[in-house]
Amino acid sequence: MGNMTKVVAVANQKGGVGKTTTTVNLASAIALEGRSVLLIDFDPQGNATSGLGIDPGSLKATIYNCLIKDITYDHVCTKTAVHGLSILPANADLAGAEIELAHADGRETYLRDLIGSFGENYDIIFIDCPPALGVLTINALTAARSVLIPVQCEYYAMEGLTRLMNSIERVRQSLNPDLGIEGILLTMYDARNTLARQVADQVRSHFAEQVYRTVIPRNIALAEAPSYGCPGILYNAASAGSQAYVALAKEFVDHGEKSAR
Repeated sequence: MGNMTKVVAVANQKGGVGKTTTTVNLASAIALEGRSVLLIDFDPQGNATSGLGIDPGSLKATIYNCLIKDITYDHVCTKTAVHGLSILPANADLAGAEIELAHADGRETYLRDLIGSFGENYDIIFIDCPPALGVLTINALTAARSVLIPVQCEYYAMEGLTRLMNSIERVRQSLNPDLGIEGILLTMYDARNTLARQVADQVRSHFAEQVYRTVIPRNIALAEAPSYGCPGILYNAASAGSQAYVALAKEFVDHGEKSAR
């Protein structure tokens, strides 16, 4: 795969932390800055797919069919309403892969092999992982160069983060020695909430430079956008949530250029 393609898994085994919202909006914001971006929906719930205006139930073929090699990537890859952003969509069929891959030889590298066949077409590939540490997430971590971790500032955030870091370390040791942490993103943040502030401080003091300066606030526009089938940054560009993702995109790109130097 071309050295220039950056493959980023967006992962957290805890659900409801703003993972898909982050993948969709960050990928969109970066595409709108002129990069060529692919979003791989790797969650059987298909929320990134529907959030970009594609009905998962209507799809004849998805990332699942690419994975099991019964159809090629170009038959499944779809342009989205966001200029420069394409998606490999998913639906409930992908849950089948979880079962079928469980006993397959080399089951951890299916996604890596697939991306190897087309990766150089894109500047950045984001993988939206399911909220679990099963075979799909392990595939994503094996295929990725780095992990972006959205964290909601709530009571058990730190222990969830520690568990995920341990899993990343295991993948690094056995499957993907080059896997790095892209960054930790504080999401759904409410500054009036004392616990949220305490958890944010705790995450920052523990993980320091790995935590993005940009914080994503709790935001109605971001929550509403998926039901209109478009990213928050298109649905309401002026909202605080959308502005935060635009700022994050800038920080993400700047950070990438720094680490490449």
